Amino acid sequence: MKLAYLLNTFPLTSTTFIRREIAALERAGQRVHRYALRRWDGELVDPADLEDQSRTHYILSGNGKGLVLAFLKALATNPGGLMRAIGPWWSLWRSARGGLIRHIAYFLEAIYFHQTAARDEIDHVHVHFLTNAAAVAMLARIMGGPSYSVMVHGPDELVDAPLLDFPAKIQHAAFITAISHFCKSQIVRFSSIANSEKIHIVHCGLQLDEFNPNFEMSDGNHQLVCVGRLCPQKGQVQIPRAIAQLVEKHPNLRVKLIGDGESRVEVEAEINRAGLQDKIEITGWMSNVEVRQEIAAARALLLPSYAEGLPVVIMEAMALGRPVISTYIAGIPELLDQDCGWIIPAGSEDALVDALDAVITASPQGLEKMGREGRRRVEERHDVDREAKTLLSHVKAVVAERAS
Repeated sequence: MKLAYLLNTFPLTSTTFIRREIAALERAGQRVHRYALRRWDGELVDPADLEDQSRTHYILSGNGKGLVLAFLKALATNPGGLMRAIGPWWSLWRSARGGLIRHIAYFLEAIYFHQTAARDEIDHVHVHFLTNAAAVAMLARIMGGPSYSVMVHGPDELVDAPLLDFPAKIQHAAFITAISHFCKSQIVRFSSIANSEKIHIVHCGLQLDEFNPNFEMSDGNHQLVCVGRLCPQKGQVQIPRAIAQLVEKHPNLRVKLIGDGESRVEVEAEINRAGLQDKIEITGWMSNVEVRQEIAAARALLLPSYAEGLPVVIMEAMALGRPVISTYIAGIPELLDQDCGWIIPAGSEDALVDALDAVITASPQGLEKMGREGRRRVEERHDVDREAKTLLSHVKAVVAERAS
């Protein structure tokens, strides 16, 4: 069986979970062909991301001539497939309420991918996120291409669901995977209860042998770490105000913000306004190894998000034996509760201050107990090798059914 991954932009600094999943499939003996619509224009810092970039076939980036030639070939060799795809393409464009040029590009990308997948003898395509790449996989399938499946994460695709034509993408998919039960409920909400049997829970996972937990904690360690893209959804802008209320009581309290993004200027302004330049540091992006080292060296992970799916960094902190402070949204409560950290209402500054105070004043023994429980949960629910085998079983069932 030949399996492909079709992604929108890959790799990025924030798509480590996809790279881990592909690696787990390959450890299980399944080769994965990598395709992406476009190359990321940011700087990759992790060697594994750079390696994956060199192995990825890009459909749009630097391929204008290829798209035109593929269209001309399709006119001559697959006019029926083009005609079948026009109606679903129209539905995608109408649902999006605009963006004609963008949707014409999707159509051309689907033609090119259909021909490339046929050349590479691809049997099935797996996509992450019900966005652009899912549209391309759907149109290519309708043109006569391979079956496809999609893993849905959120939050952005769920926020934009009315514009993304969920019903069409789900209808033509062989199956859908959701990273949490909350996510599954939202897919049903934006499509139909009739789709519920088509949706399977497959968690994002970790390669656990990369995460060596250290449950010991020094009572004098008051370092917290927040990892993620600096953006409105992650809520980092709220951190300086909360820290400002605690610096007198906990003068050794420090926070490292690992990441970068569109909210950096706003977060820096809040840090400067509160005079916390010596308390809160923005490091920029780090390699996966460096991130693990920073989490392991911290007292706890802090992630005061306003919108999420189920953040992989929470799994990483738990795998390293660290408690977590995060918010009661989306799929987070399916993993995090008071036994392995602090879960608070999103946007509540008072609750955030209380949780920060609680983690600093907690005993090393109490933090160790939380850390051990978090590690147990990740081992039980988020082992990437086990989750990849679950995904692969669904794919093989589809391919076997098509072959019969």
